[in-house]
Amino acid sequence: MNRFVKGIILLSIAAFFAECLEFVVNMILARELGEHGMGLYMSILPTIFLVIVIASLELPISISKFIAESNPKLHESMLRHAFRMTAVFTAFSTTAASIALPFIPVFNTYHPFIKGIVIGLIPVVAFTSIARGYFMGVQKMGKIAAANVMKKIIQLLCLFIFFQWYSFEIDTAVLISLFVLVASDVVVFVYLYTQFILARRALSGQQHIHLRGKDVRKRLLAVSIPTTGLRIFHAVTNAIEPFLVKGALLAAGVAGTTAIDQYGMLAGVAVTIGSFPAFIGHSLMVVMIPSISEAYALSQYDIVLKRLKQSIFITLGYGIPAVWVMFQFAGPLTHLFFHSPEAQYYLQLLWPYFLFHLFVMPLQACLIGMGFVKEAFYHNVWSHIVGLSMMYVLGSMENLQMLGIILGMNTGMILVTSLHYTTICKGLGVSIFLTGGNRSPRIESR
Repeated sequence: MNRFVKGIILLSIAAFFAECLEFVVNMILARELGEHGMGLYMSILPTIFLVIVIASLELPISISKFIAESNPKLHESMLRHAFRMTAVFTAFSTTAASIALPFIPVFNTYHPFIKGIVIGLIPVVAFTSIARGYFMGVQKMGKIAAANVMKKIIQLLCLFIFFQWYSFEIDTAVLISLFVLVASDVVVFVYLYTQFILARRALSGQQHIHLRGKDVRKRLLAVSIPTTGLRIFHAVTNAIEPFLVKGALLAAGVAGTTAIDQYGMLAGVAVTIGSFPAFIGHSLMVVMIPSISEAYALSQYDIVLKRLKQSIFITLGYGIPAVWVMFQFAGPLTHLFFHSPEAQYYLQLLWPYFLFHLFVMPLQACLIGMGFVKEAFYHNVWSHIVGLSMMYVLGSMENLQMLGIILGMNTGMILVTSLHYTTICKGLGVSIFLTGGNRSPRIESR
């Protein structure tokens, strides 16, 4: 069994357990926070993820790509320069966040301690990214898998203990839920960084080639900046989405409290259930980036095409049955959270969104590995412009409301999947049926 398949299987098994735990975590949150509290929790979460994306600088992607493409003798020097760059950036971003967060209006309606939690999360995420990127690059996926499962176990145990023994007001319950989320990231940081230090010590006696810091930063940032831009764009649109949805519903005549409740059911129940199978897609993405990067750097386009076909067949193999099960058993699944016919209705209508989202992750990994990060960014920009515009326009219609929101979400996901796929086919010189061509890139990486 080659490293590619073994990595996918290992990460998928670990991610399955992690997603099962995540499912239970969201059930606990839904029952303890209630519909309104869940709406508040899901509304602030995208803003926190935006801070996390900026703090990480997408180093897991750039470092893993560097390691997969480079001679092992270059790794130690690159990691030292990456650590220094991260230290400088972390100091700057932590200071900037400390100044800026008190002036961000979205935090005003939440417990004041949440700002401190977010600021404390920045260095944790930043330095964890180095270790995560290294293990991805050398394709030691067992470390990544263990960290992912560990995070969910800690989160579940802490939530169970807090909510089983104590009762809180909604604002305090939301604060505790976010604190537990950050605490689980701290545990992952300790684990991964300990393993990272041990791995570096094992390589300390080997010969290394020293690189200039300027060259390392240039190469890392050539990947980090566009991928960070992509993630920031996603995080910004995800942070805007709750307010856009609520604004559209208000324009359609829905009461403010009802709009928050409906968004809580959409994001906290329907999307949570529908995103459950995505752990396999994420596993594919993590494994494909270094594999595609290595093959493409060596001009082994036949291997790139083989990996692409494998990812498509794997996604079809689990995606179609998973979406069918969610559609057929939408009622029992949503009743695990709330006894809400609306949540069941949302889950069934979103089946195109969930199915095409499963394809987006391996396709985006292929684009990153081939060096077409800017193309991936442009695809996401255009699809979000179209999707969000449709969500607001259709959602604000009195006769559509949430149906219009869901139609916009489905359209945006189908569009980005189509753009990713056609760009990869063009880059490999093959047809949309993955046949023909000379397998030489037709477009240059920019």
